[in-house]
Amino acid sequence: MSRRPPRGEYIETDTGNKVARKATLVGTQNIMLGGKTVIQPDVMIRGDLTRTVHAAAPQPASQSATGAPPNNTAVSIGRYCFLSRGCCLRPPGRLYKGVFTYMPLRMGDHVFVGPGSVVQAASIGSHVHIGAQAVVGEFAIIKDYVRILDGAVVPPNMVIPSFSIVAGQPARLIGEVPEGGLEAFELRDLYKTVGNNPQPVPP
Repeated sequence: MSRRPPRGEYIETDTGNKVARKATLVGTQNIMLGGKTVIQPDVMIRGDLTRTVHAAAPQPASQSATGAPPNNTAVSIGRYCFLSRGCCLRPPGRLYKGVFTYMPLRMGDHVFVGPGSVVQAASIGSHVHIGAQAVVGEFAIIKDYVRILDGAVVPPNMVIPSFSIVAGQPARLIGEVPEGGLEAFELRDLYKTVGNNPQPVPP
């Protein structure tokens, strides 16, 4: 019998990210994880969909002088985000000056993406809960403390203001997050329940 511990289901990085071995991250060099983020099995992140060089905005002279490469981050994820099984993050794309290009998908901290959801937003704020089987259309902008209910379809380019609850197909505002309901968006405890040494959720 080998004394080596069994290989865990998750790869844990120095910054505390827990990435399932069965997740699919394409173009990892273009995916930024802020730390303490959980990526469950069967998650797909399309980091290969980056901005085309021709379509990128001209670099300011100060940047080109330093020779710094243009920022090619396709997907940027903050801290304590939780990507559930089978969800897909892909940057939004559009025609820009006659060339089809992708723009970055930026996600804040404490963002929960439910199982089977597809997210193509331009930006998602912090403390956002996206339910199961939801679709967030291209270039949608979701502000902080937003709850998107299961199965909602957020149309492309929709802007969802902070403290909103949205549902439906297409999604529309159905309520507001109560002032006392902000704690529910914290994902620190959920983060601890996943990984190679999971802890039970505190009562």
